[in-house]
Amino acid sequence: MKYGRVIGNLVSTIKHEAYQASKLLLVQPLSLQMKAEGELLVAIDTVGAGVGELVLVVEEGRAARDLLPYPRVPVRALVVGIVDRIDLQRDKS
Repeated sequence: MKYGRVIGNLVSTIKHEAYQASKLLLVQPLSLQMKAEGELLVAIDTVGAGVGELVLVVEEGRAARDLLPYPRVPVRALVVGIVDRIDLQRDKS
């Protein structure tokens, strides 16, 4: 699982039937220091996330099969959560 920031929406008039009722988001993966890390992801939104929000993303076929109503979906990433905050504890030694 990764986390990232939604930076935009992707609109497509012609797409696979599994995507017909889905919102597609552009997500920039982030490091723990909140810096861009890696390539942009196109992800199916399963939680109603919006531009600017921090989100949890899974990049795994099993998650897609479990969360989407189609048995075989050509999907690489799903937004599965909206992050309210991140609490990090650092070792002070």
